[in-house]
Amino acid sequence: MNKKPWYETLFENYGEKYYNESFTKGTIGECDFIEKEIAFNKTLKIIDIGCGTGRHSIELAKRGYSVTGIDLSESLLKKAREKAKLNKVQVDFLKYDARNLPFNKQFDVAIMICEGAFPLMETDEMNYEILKNVSKSLKDKAKFIFTTLNGLFPLYHSINDFHAKGVVEGNATYNSKNFDLMTFRDYNITKVIDDNGVEKELECNERYYLPCEITWLLKTLGFTKIEIFGATLGAFSREDKLKTEDYEMLVIAER
Repeated sequence: MNKKPWYETLFENYGEKYYNESFTKGTIGECDFIEKEIAFNKTLKIIDIGCGTGRHSIELAKRGYSVTGIDLSESLLKKAREKAKLNKVQVDFLKYDARNLPFNKQFDVAIMICEGAFPLMETDEMNYEILKNVSKSLKDKAKFIFTTLNGLFPLYHSINDFHAKGVVEGNATYNSKNFDLMTFRDYNITKVIDDNGVEKELECNERYYLPCEITWLLKTLGFTKIEIFGATLGAFSREDKLKTEDYEMLVIAER
């Protein structure tokens, strides 16, 4: 029997705990930025890739947008549907692998925030499949807003020091064992306690991307305007020029 990839095992029975992680606390500010980027146009159809517990999807739906959220984790989607119901909003939460989406030129905007699917895959080719499927799902004139890991950060700073800051008792912990300069992959041990109180220890690896790589990948998919900024949790801004201190980058691509 094939062993499940770490990112599938991680999100099993993790819907409630995930919602309480510190990195999920910037939803309101991030949605403020997204709204501004799409000029508050409520006729636009939005797809949220790797939507998790639906925090961005639900917040945007509360503001009157039409949103479809897709994720690979049934556990996170179940929590997303419950939270949508609680908030009395309609969001289509669907279980799909971001590398194999059924949509064709159906959406005006795609968002993929907080490493939604990308860049967790085992190979660069798999990560590229996600970008390819997002592109296929978007109309000819569209906008793609996402965050991803900044490859400049580990060249200058310790990944472990970054994750050690502000650790909350009971939340996920990360222990970086090796950052591979040839592949820009960080091999780490992630520990989480799931919704059933079971501690999981997983061997993970995540791909950090350089700005020039992201630009090139998006250009191959027909995006003509690509802008990259520093991504500050809950406070995305075009004023934030990408720096080596930024753990994540904010990418805004248009065509």
